Amino acid sequence: MASELTPYLHVRDGRAAIAWYVDVLGAAIVDAPIEMPDGRLGHVELAVGGARWMMSDEFPELHAEAPRGDRGLPVTLHLTVPDVDGLCTRIVAAGTSLDRGPEDAPPAGRVASFRDPFGHRWFLEQP
Repeated sequence: MASELTPYLHVRDGRAAIAWYVDVLGAAIVDAPIEMPDGRLGHVELAVGGARWMMSDEFPELHAEAPRGDRGLPVTLHLTVPDVDGLCTRIVAAGTSLDRGPEDAPPAGRVASFRDPFGHRWFLEQP
């Protein structure tokens, strides 16, 4: 049996993040959003192709906080997609700038990277 590692992202506005990931990255909602009694997004699971991630609003009292714009990020999310250029066109059209690419980077293939509006850094690869 293979092991699996699934990222769990924390964002400042979970509902806006769901909409952005669905509209721009083409994500599907795998597990419906769970709203906490205080109105915060407690949990949702999203996927692009077979790549899944979980997400919630911030819960500082549990040390679950969104990235801050005043520092670098210790983690980059690596996502393999069938069309890096097409996805980059949607990302830029949504008002997000690319940090790199799209460009050919042998032996990886076609690549690009960006930081989403919620502070998370993504690396896209098209083998």
